[in-house]
Amino acid sequence: MPQQITVLVAAAFVIAIGYGIVAPVLPQFASTFGVGVAAASAVVSAFALARLLFAPAGGRIVNRIGERPTYVVGVLVVALSSAATAFAQTYWQLLLFRGLGGIGSVMFTISAMGLIVRLAPPQMRGRVSGYYASAFLVGGVLGPVVGGLLAGLGMQAPFLIYAGALVVAVAVVHFRLKDEVLGAGRGGSAQPVMTVAEAWSVGAYRSAVVSNFANGWTSYGIRVALVPLLAVAVLGAGPEVAGLALAVFAAGNALALTVTGRLTDRFGRRPLVLVGLVVNGLATMALGLAQDVPWFVVLSLVAGMGSGTMNPGQQAAVADVIGPGRAGGPVLARYQMSADTGQILGPVVAGALADAAGFGWAFGVSGALLLVAALAWLPVRDTLERPGAVPVPTDDPGGR
Repeated sequence: MPQQITVLVAAAFVIAIGYGIVAPVLPQFASTFGVGVAAASAVVSAFALARLLFAPAGGRIVNRIGERPTYVVGVLVVALSSAATAFAQTYWQLLLFRGLGGIGSVMFTISAMGLIVRLAPPQMRGRVSGYYASAFLVGGVLGPVVGGLLAGLGMQAPFLIYAGALVVAVAVVHFRLKDEVLGAGRGGSAQPVMTVAEAWSVGAYRSAVVSNFANGWTSYGIRVALVPLLAVAVLGAGPEVAGLALAVFAAGNALALTVTGRLTDRFGRRPLVLVGLVVNGLATMALGLAQDVPWFVVLSLVAGMGSGTMNPGQQAAVADVIGPGRAGGPVLARYQMSADTGQILGPVVAGALADAAGFGWAFGVSGALLLVAALAWLPVRDTLERPGAVPVPTDDPGGR
């Protein structure tokens, strides 16, 4: 694996640990300002909403100044936001500072994806996507554990520690990628820009946007918002069971990522994406019908494995569409926006379904979205470049 990719993976791990330290504390910190549950939850949503709204501008910034400068600026913005959050004096200051952090977050997310597109060899894109996702996943799992050990330091400490972790990540990327010519100069991007319309003409990109939306809805949205409520309301279990379900979902995800990246590079993007979508979709539908804790935990594990199976393939497909010779900031931004939109809408819509018709319908509809996304991949030609293969033009209706 190229050394530059290793640097990005290491930085992702550091960032994820810091985020994991902050995440459990944030709603409690918001509650100290005397607000209710809804207002405390809005602080979490402000981060995701800012990411969504700023994503188009973030893509243009990547094309204008290049991936590496955008990455560094974005991580520094999140670091400053986190440090400022620790010293917030009012609820509205807290809301503002977290929103600014979302702006920086989408900047470094899109630029990191751009760097991976540029630096990863075509025959390793699946593995690289798996390594990068694994770094975030493992860091996110370890972060709350570290945060629990630091609980005695007070509410402000996690935010300052997160800021420090981000500065470390910036330093690693800045100095280890210092001599790389990664993109834009002062006069604009050194590479031709791929427009969103051009990417949208490729079937694989359209399907990746659809499946990323469905995965954001389920794996990042209702998984966190509704699984704990299902454990209590239907199974009569405590929060420890909900935590176990989330943990085994992450474990299944990590387990799948260790092998599916290589399989994606060997057998193609499309087969692994299809398998992952179907497995995750069926497991999610069954999860809403679970009547006992063992099945609840097993189905969470299977759903996590499905999510981990599809992710390297769809990300590698997007990288294949852009290619190392094009600047694809807006293209990557729209892809990222699809997951953020699903993450925001999923808990709201599925929560309303749960209130109106029960958890079975909420999880059933969510799982069905993943199966619909699988149907979107069926007519798509695989994007993996094989030796001797004849490339398909990007304006081919089949979408290579």
